[in-house]
Amino acid sequence: MMVDDSSLTGLVLIAYLFAMMAVGAAAARRSKTLESFFLAGRSLKPVLLTATLTATTLGASSILGMAGLGFSEGLTGAWWLLSGTLGLLALSFLLAERVRAAGCYTLPELMGEEYDQRVRFGASALILASWIGIVAAQIVASGKLLAVLFSTGAEAFMIASAAVFVLYTALGGQRSIVKTDALQLSILILGLFIISWKAFQLAGPDILAETSFPTSAARDGDDVIVLILVVGSAYLVGPDIYSRLFAAKDPKTARQSALAAALILIPIAFVITGLGISARILFPGICPEEALPVLMAETLSPLGVGIVAAALLSALISSADTTLLTATSIFALDLYSLMRPGACEREVMRASRGGTVLIGSLALLSALRLPEIIGSLLAAYTVFAGGLIVPLLAGFWKEKLRLTPGGALAALLGGGGTALFLGERWPLLGMIVSGALLFSVSWLLPQSRRLIRG
Repeated sequence: MMVDDSSLTGLVLIAYLFAMMAVGAAAARRSKTLESFFLAGRSLKPVLLTATLTATTLGASSILGMAGLGFSEGLTGAWWLLSGTLGLLALSFLLAERVRAAGCYTLPELMGEEYDQRVRFGASALILASWIGIVAAQIVASGKLLAVLFSTGAEAFMIASAAVFVLYTALGGQRSIVKTDALQLSILILGLFIISWKAFQLAGPDILAETSFPTSAARDGDDVIVLILVVGSAYLVGPDIYSRLFAAKDPKTARQSALAAALILIPIAFVITGLGISARILFPGICPEEALPVLMAETLSPLGVGIVAAALLSALISSADTTLLTATSIFALDLYSLMRPGACEREVMRASRGGTVLIGSLALLSALRLPEIIGSLLAAYTVFAGGLIVPLLAGFWKEKLRLTPGGALAALLGGGGTALFLGERWPLLGMIVSGALLFSVSWLLPQSRRLIRG
């Protein structure tokens, strides 16, 4: 019996999804405690930690979204991922060891240690609101990828991909994610090699003839600086990145792995952007965010399409599962546990798995209404950065800076609210307001320390 082209591609993808489910389910047997479920027992060694950090970073924005940026503006589209790389480098040299040494489970818990429990609660709410949008963007990207390949609507594919990563994340937590991330990164590197080899040959030697870097007509120096500050800061203090560092076996491993992941991502940023430029040369009439799927569908064999599609889908899912578990850990450990301080570990585990399904469902509902990937991610990062970046970083030196919980809470609410309503027009305004409130409230109203603590 002959198998048609779309069926062969579909079989490869189905086999991939079942393999991810199997790997995730196998890891679930070792996820019986909170430390095991959320932090893989704090046992991650450098190779595995580097792999999962890299896979986490290569999500919807850095794959489909950045290829779309390459299509629309050229090589400066690489700044999206390069901004994250700069954030990881700063994290490695400045904070990674301190973060791991804190021994926390979540980023809001770290903020609670720096200030107090009300700041922890406020940080939890702000991150949850932002991270549901980021999970949704990964689901949108999955649907767009598969819809182009199979020439049909994206909604059914969004539901299917969301069901896969929600299920194995709910079953196995961090252990499932780390195991699947390592496999997914290997598949992704293979897929990028296949598609870039073919696309760069077809596009010809003049692929970079009309491009410029580090700035271009589409992205000037101010735009680059804004991107570095907004996106890069989300990697410097990102809750999903910190969830990985908390799982490292020791502080030195956390620092080494953050540095290694940053160095791996630099060439990948230019390869993905180059694929977008190739798509513009070969298929100038398509939508920018369809650049990579169209390039695959039109230039590769059915088997090649299946392999590369599995590679790209692996990148999307590996980022989605991490952001989902990050949101789940905050829901269970920073909200549910604070509201039910007497809850036993088994009860919190049940809340964790239920929260995974709930947050995944909310993200899916949001995904079905999202118009495009980069815009949605940038909006979520802007709100997160506007509220959290300044008080979290300053909190490492809170005694020297004479900071109070009242100042931190004002910074969270004021900076996050400003970014929510005005961030699209002035993306750095939230961080400016956050910093102003942090220091002015802390210094001018020092009694806020007592008021916040009640």
